[in-house]
Amino acid sequence: MKNDKTLWAAPFDFLTSRQPDRPVAFFCAPVLHNMAQRFLRGFDGLVSYAVKANADTAVITNLHAAGIKAFDVASPVEIDLVRSLAPLAAVHYNNPVRSRSEIAHAVDAGVMSWSVDSLSEFAKLAALVPQGAEISVRLRLPIKGAAYDFGEKFGTDTTLAAELLQKVKAAGFIPSMTFHPGTQCHDPEIWVRYIQTCAKVAAQAGVTLHRLNVGGGFPARRSGREADLDPIFNAISEAATTAFAKRPQLVCEPGRAMVSDAFSLASRVKAIHDNGAVYLNDGIYGGLTEFRDLNNNHEFVALSPDGDIRHGKAQARAVFGPTCDSLDKLPAPLPLPGDLQEEDYLLFAGMGAYVNATCTRFNGYGDIQTVMVGSL
Repeated sequence: MKNDKTLWAAPFDFLTSRQPDRPVAFFCAPVLHNMAQRFLRGFDGLVSYAVKANADTAVITNLHAAGIKAFDVASPVEIDLVRSLAPLAAVHYNNPVRSRSEIAHAVDAGVMSWSVDSLSEFAKLAALVPQGAEISVRLRLPIKGAAYDFGEKFGTDTTLAAELLQKVKAAGFIPSMTFHPGTQCHDPEIWVRYIQTCAKVAAQAGVTLHRLNVGGGFPARRSGREADLDPIFNAISEAATTAFAKRPQLVCEPGRAMVSDAFSLASRVKAIHDNGAVYLNDGIYGGLTEFRDLNNNHEFVALSPDGDIRHGKAQARAVFGPTCDSLDKLPAPLPLPGDLQEEDYLLFAGMGAYVNATCTRFNGYGDIQTVMVGSL
C-alpha cells in the first residue's frame, strides 16, 4: 500500500483533482485521535490497541501520540512494528497459539504479557517465558449476539480455565484472565456475563486475578447506526466491581471500533453491464473483503468525476469486483443511484478496520493508495 504524504482537505478534493483509477483509502488522523480519547476517557482501565485491525505505521504512531500506551499483537512482525514505532509501549501477545520460535522472538523483545487456552500451549510458555510474566487464561462461553464468534477457534471452558489458572500461579507467573465477546457486539450484557463467569472461575481456582482483559468486540458505526460505547463501558466497570471481592485491573483491546471511522475508501466504477450490474476497481479480494465475511452495510455516496453527488432514485444492483473470478461479488446488491455512470466513484465510510490488512494482489488488483485528509 502506497501513501500520499500530502494532506488534503477531504476525499472530494483528492478525487476531483487526481481522478485516481485505483482504489484509495483516506485516513483522517483527527478522527482517530478523537476515538482514542473516547476510549481513554470512557473505559475504566488500560486501553490496548489490537494491531491486527490496521497495522499502518500512521495508525500506530497517531494512536501512541493520542495516549495509547499498550498494543495487542498477534505475531512477531507486529511485535517488531510496535517496538520500532513505540519502543516504550506495553506489548501484549494475546494470540493464544504460538510456535516455539515465535515465543522466543517475543521473549527477546521483552514481551511480558501472554494468553493461553490449553494445557499444551501452557507447557510451551512455562518452558520459554521468564517467571514473573503475566499469563491470562482465555475463557469462551456459548453466548450469541455478535457478528461472529471467536469461541470456535480460541478460548476454553470454565473447568479447564480454573485448572490453567492454578498452573499459572503455581509456575510463578502472574495470573489473569481474558475473553472476547465477538465482533461487532452491541449488547453490554455479554460482557457482564463473561465478567461474572470469570469471577466464578477465579474463585473456584482459588486465584486472585491481577488483571481482567475484556477483549475487543466493541461495535463500530454501521448503516447509519452510531456505536454507543458508554453503556458498554459502564456495564463493564459495574460488573467487575460487583463480581469480584478484589477487583482486578481492567484491560480492553479495541481494534475495529478504534480505527474503523478514521478511514473511508473510494472505488471507481469500471463498467455498468447491459443488465445493470456494476463492476468496480475493488472487490472482495481487496478493500471490500469484509462485505463477503460480515455482509457489512457501510454507508456510501456516489460521486461523479467532478465531485457531484449522484441523487438518482436508488436501484438495487449486483456489484462485482475487478478480478477474473466469478466469486468476486458483493454478497448482496447495493442500492445505487439510477444515474450512476462509468468512472464515477463510490466512497464508503467506516473502512479503517482490516481493509489494508487483508488485501490480496490477486489478478494484479488490490494496490490501494492511502491519502491523508483533514476531514472525512
